[in-house]
Amino acid sequence: MHSTTVAVDLAKSVFEVAVADAQWRVLERHRLTRTRFAAFFVHREPCLVVMEACGSSHFWARRIAAHGHEVRLLPAQYVRAYVRRNKTDRADAAALIEAARCADIRPVPVKTVEQQQVLSLHRLRAQWMGARHRYLNMFRGLLREFGVPIALGVTTAKAQIGVALADAGSEVPAAVRPALSRMLEEIASIEQRIDDVERDLTALTRADERVQQMREIPGIGLLTSTAIRATVGDIQRFPSGRHFASWLGLTARESSSAEHRRLGSISKRGDIYLRTLLVHGARSALLAAHRAKRTGRPIDRLRQWALECERLRGHNKATVALANRMARIIWATWKYERPFDGNWARQST
Repeated sequence: MHSTTVAVDLAKSVFEVAVADAQWRVLERHRLTRTRFAAFFVHREPCLVVMEACGSSHFWARRIAAHGHEVRLLPAQYVRAYVRRNKTDRADAAALIEAARCADIRPVPVKTVEQQQVLSLHRLRAQWMGARHRYLNMFRGLLREFGVPIALGVTTAKAQIGVALADAGSEVPAAVRPALSRMLEEIASIEQRIDDVERDLTALTRADERVQQMREIPGIGLLTSTAIRATVGDIQRFPSGRHFASWLGLTARESSSAEHRRLGSISKRGDIYLRTLLVHGARSALLAAHRAKRTGRPIDRLRQWALECERLRGHNKATVALANRMARIIWATWKYERPFDGNWARQST
């Protein structure tokens, strides 16, 4: 046990610090500016530093650990339960001291700069994808007012919008055509930025064996493999594939008592972005299995299982079930460093 535990309530400019002894009693409290906080741990004896896993926490964790301290990042939703009475910076720091005593709360691994730069590219791409979606929906709403319907689908919508703006005989007023044309050009610019981000992700992870290994799994492409690699960091912290799938929120929500066990829909806990990518990837793999079946191409055991699950449970449940299995396959291939085999079966003993 560390003789000193320091809890830090992070902020943009003013940081609340609580220092506790080996018996978890708070002995010191400090309210520090950003400059003073950066120098606070430079000359202190090595200690345990506890912070919430939130904005800027990984940056400060790397910086504090460089001075020889052990840093633990605790999930914010679990720390909240230890806050007494009103929520203040002092109460939050004291709650971190109490939460650090609970061995059942697993700390969040500190991300490296390389992990964060990959995730930053994903966040930028997601923002631009949302902007493109909003612009196209605005086009549909505006042009519908002038009797010009725009179909669903990005490629089809852009083509129809271009035709409507170029057609001098359409009902679109001449006064709004220049503004709409500029918006269409902005959509093209956004798509160019999205393509640039994907090229950057490819370049950053080209030499990463784990990323290339994941991309061999059906439904796992560039985005899913790089996002999982950057978010997880070390797969060894998950004792089984089910733990990994549960961390992603792809296992059943449970509400049980005594002899009654009730399993519901998936829990949807964990990283929404990763879970969304896996579900979309599973949907794509399921549709590809249908195409292969129609054309008579061979289908491995994994895809056969997915098609049979769809026949019994329906498309949406089969999609989520396949996403769950894909998560477990990712865990197995990453942990044991072996390539994907769609016909693999456990050997009987």
